[in-house]
Amino acid sequence: MIVSDWTPDQQMQYICKRTSQKPALDGRLASPVWQRAARSPRFVDMISGGPGPFDTQCSVVWDDDALYVGFWVEEPFVTATQATRDALVFLENDVEVFIDGGDCYYEFEINALGTIYEVFFVWQDAWRKGSYWDTPEFDVHDHAAILFGGNHDRVGQHFWRGTHPRGLRWAYRDWDMPGLQSAVFVDGQINNPAVVDKGWRVELAFPWSGMKHLGQGRSLPPKAGDEWNIFFGRFQRLELAGQVVSQPAAWSWGAVGSNDNHIPERFTKIVFSDDDVME
Repeated sequence: MIVSDWTPDQQMQYICKRTSQKPALDGRLASPVWQRAARSPRFVDMISGGPGPFDTQCSVVWDDDALYVGFWVEEPFVTATQATRDALVFLENDVEVFIDGGDCYYEFEINALGTIYEVFFVWQDAWRKGSYWDTPEFDVHDHAAILFGGNHDRVGQHFWRGTHPRGLRWAYRDWDMPGLQSAVFVDGQINNPAVVDKGWRVELAFPWSGMKHLGQGRSLPPKAGDEWNIFFGRFQRLELAGQVVSQPAAWSWGAVGSNDNHIPERFTKIVFSDDDVME
C-alpha cells in the first residue's frame, strides 16, 4: 500500500543517553541500564499510526564501543521457523533495525529463534566510478548485488524504480556488520500453540567500529547532539478465521505512512546525549 500524506512533523525523536555500564547482552533485558533507559511509546501501525494490537517497545543507549538496542515484544504464541542465517525472516514474525547512512543504509532483522538477516544498501545515484563505493567490498558483480526499488518495486507504475525519489539502490545481501552481537529470550514456549506466551525480547549491540560506511564523515562514536535516523519495526503474521492474512501487520516506533519501510528520511531521529542513563 502506498500512502502519501506523511509529513515531517510525524518523525519521532528520542534522546539516546550514554551508559557507563554495559548491558549483559543475554536477551533478558534485566540489566540495570534497561530499567533506567526511556522506552519508546507502544509501536504503532506503520501506515496509519494507529495502535499496534500487540505491545512492542524499544530502548536505545550507547557508549564508545557500540549502539545498544532492546526490544520488548508481546506475542501470545511465539512462533519462528527459519533458522538459516540470512533466511527471509521477514516472511514470518520479526523485529527490525534500519540505520541510515546518507548514501547508504543498513537493514537488520531477527526472529524469535535468533536467526539474523542483514543487507547493506547503496543508493544507485551515489555509486559512480571513482566514488567512495568504487571498491572491491562494493563491487556489484563480485558480490552479486541486486537493484532494489523498495517494497513497492515490480508493482504497477512503480515497477522499475519503486516509489522513493532517489529510485533504485544496490542491495548487498552478503554484507555482515563486523562485531555485531545479538541475543533473544523467549518468555514462554516457542512454537507450542498449547501454551500462551508472554512474548520475547531482543538485545543487540551494533559496534561503531562496524559502521564506518554508515558514518559517512560523521563522528564514530557520535558526539553529543549528533542525530542519526534509525528505523525500529516489527512485522507480524496474523491468522484470522483460520486464514493467514496475506499482508503481515507492520508496527513501528513512529508511523512511516506506507508499508514500505525503506524510507530513511522517515526513520526515528535518534539524538545522542552525553548524559549517563545510570545517573
